[in-house]
Amino acid sequence: MSKYFLLLVMLFASFPATAQEAEDTIKIKTRVVFLDALVKDRKTNLPISNLTSDNFAVLDNGKPRNITYFTREGQARKPLALVLILDLREDGAGRFLKQSEILKSMGDELAKLPPGDEVAILAMDINNEDEERLWLTDFTSDRAQLAAALARVPAMSVSHEGAPASTTAKVVAKQAEGKPDDIVETETIRGRNGAVITRSTRRDGRVNVSRTNKDGKMTIDLGDVYDMAAAVKEATRKAAELRPNSQTSIIWVSDGIAPIFFEDRDATEQILIRDNVIFNSLTVELRTLFKFLMPIGKPIAGWMGMSLYGSAKLLAGQSGGEAVKVGRVKDYGAGLSRIIGNLTARYSLGFALAEDENDDGRMHNLEVRVNVKDEKGKTRKLQVSSRQGYYMSSTIPKDAAAKAQ
Repeated sequence: MSKYFLLLVMLFASFPATAQEAEDTIKIKTRVVFLDALVKDRKTNLPISNLTSDNFAVLDNGKPRNITYFTREGQARKPLALVLILDLREDGAGRFLKQSEILKSMGDELAKLPPGDEVAILAMDINNEDEERLWLTDFTSDRAQLAAALARVPAMSVSHEGAPASTTAKVVAKQAEGKPDDIVETETIRGRNGAVITRSTRRDGRVNVSRTNKDGKMTIDLGDVYDMAAAVKEATRKAAELRPNSQTSIIWVSDGIAPIFFEDRDATEQILIRDNVIFNSLTVELRTLFKFLMPIGKPIAGWMGMSLYGSAKLLAGQSGGEAVKVGRVKDYGAGLSRIIGNLTARYSLGFALAEDENDDGRMHNLEVRVNVKDEKGKTRKLQVSSRQGYYMSSTIPKDAAAKAQ
């Protein structure tokens, strides 16, 4: 029986808990705030590429900012550092991603990228083991290497009993380094309401995430968790280290199910916004059983301080990305093409922070407004996508520091 079916059932016996936004502990280092904006016509859903800076307005916590940096598509586009994260759960996206036709349609779209754009592929839930993650390829522009990486996917979309020798050897090697249950890394996230999230990683790769409410009287554990937060953090960190001058974008391929505590999800959102990473998703069809249980399980999960479904769409909206549903084989290639095309059709905007603006430790809300008239002088109906905030630099100007002393 699927562990996600069991999770949905267990939710009925759980106690409610309130979750709030995680405290910000992440800050950007630059004194210039950059953001990309995708502008599409609501009627045609096509990008608009002929706008000028006069058409744009950027609001920072509701107050207008002077746009000091502006480029259109093709003028100064950064190369893409694209991270494809594949959820290989056998009862999730894995049941589709093991089909060679689907993998080929995705590979064909990746092959169309210009040489300057590079792709890395991360597989999750290998052989139906939630704690297993493996990079199938690092960042590369070698299309043959990407095709070879995708060709490995079908063998990984099976139960653990069918694990290939390479994966099993990987687990044994980890265990040989020390006791499997040794905790090698612990991460703590504190929410505004006092709840505490603790992520413990063991030597053999297993992860346990727990949430303790503000009075410390109730703890909820997610053992051997399908760790969406850890995968996004790992992908973002790899891109920052290896491709610092590229525009990082994540494309998450799953069925949308990702059990994650709200505080953990908020911390993931903070990472995306801080590093200006654009999160996108390709969402496959849910199993019929999950469709039946989801309307009941989602509110109960919410009472526990947990999101069960929909986090990918939320992260896409907050980071300026897109959430695309796929069904037929050709939808996968078309969905990937739509996401990539919209990543390269963006306007780059920037504004400078004044010297006396100091870090206030909180996220600043960003809003991009676009005003365009049609041939009749009427305001066009547009859809604008961009990241929804930023964190101010922690660097305190010398004059401000002197005054503070």
